[in-house]
Amino acid sequence: MRSVICVHERFDAHWPFVADYWHARWEEKGGCELYRTQKAGVLASQLVVNPGSVNRLVLLGFPTDEQDLELFSNLEECFHMPREYSDSGSNFEAAQARGVIFIPHRVDVYWGQSVAEFALGLTISALRRIPQTYKAMMSSHDCWKYLPPIGKPGQRGVQYGDDSNFTSGTLAGKRVRIIGAGNIGARYASFCATIGADVAIWDPFAPDAAFAVSGAKRCFHLSELVKDSEIFVPMIPHTDSTRGLVTADLINALPNGSLVVQVTRAKVCDTEALYKRVLNDELSLAADVFVEEPLDLGSPLIGRHNVVHTPHNGGRTLHANQRFAEDQMSRFRPR
Repeated sequence: MRSVICVHERFDAHWPFVADYWHARWEEKGGCELYRTQKAGVLASQLVVNPGSVNRLVLLGFPTDEQDLELFSNLEECFHMPREYSDSGSNFEAAQARGVIFIPHRVDVYWGQSVAEFALGLTISALRRIPQTYKAMMSSHDCWKYLPPIGKPGQRGVQYGDDSNFTSGTLAGKRVRIIGAGNIGARYASFCATIGADVAIWDPFAPDAAFAVSGAKRCFHLSELVKDSEIFVPMIPHTDSTRGLVTADLINALPNGSLVVQVTRAKVCDTEALYKRVLNDELSLAADVFVEEPLDLGSPLIGRHNVVHTPHNGGRTLHANQRFAEDQMSRFRPR
């Protein structure tokens, strides 16, 4: 059994730990060859010596066609990802006709945990204003001055660093309202429910089991989901059907002071309406994604007291890279 992985640097640029991890795992289970190149237009058959003896083939970032695969005459299984997020995009009918099995590519399976944990971190950071106080400590002792001259109900007191104008304090007891019960949304929901939040999800396509496992209530109407939200979290991919799903009317129906968390794609929301309410101090925002990226340095969202922002890095962890390889490897036949 001969196993080969071919990786192009353009794939490494997006997933720098996948190929070597995959190679190491297959090495442990009987041997594997790894070929890497930076040259444009190179075909896998030009890298591999005696391609006709290869049985398992992994192509990461390579253009591939029927003629190229003809040289892999004893090929049994193949995973092909020519560019980020795409399926093969090629016609492999001849290879399939001779019995080659092509492993399909799945997307959010491998970064679901990373994004969900990141969202939890953003949520807690926004509730407790952790980034704002971290920054404030560097330039002044004012942030340490909790004790007022005269104590008054409802004003700042000892060790109180939250902003009472927005959803704040513990995640426990908060009404968390989520759109999407997929690999990211269901995980995030389970984290919040475990901590003690009141969690509800709208997702007309998810099975009942997704709600049972996540510990969330099922909501059948978006208008009902937003009206009592303290923490609102749209966690769906950006597609033609989801673009603008969260309309201006839904954004405007969120109660004043609500926290909005964005970690998947910003364009599923009417961001003009969302940003307007954030800038008017009606909502707070914790965002890893934006309509335009990178976020302009002159954006009024940058550095605001009611905004926590990060540069779209929620999903790309070492763990996500390893899960990428593990997910594909698990669907090859056992050897």
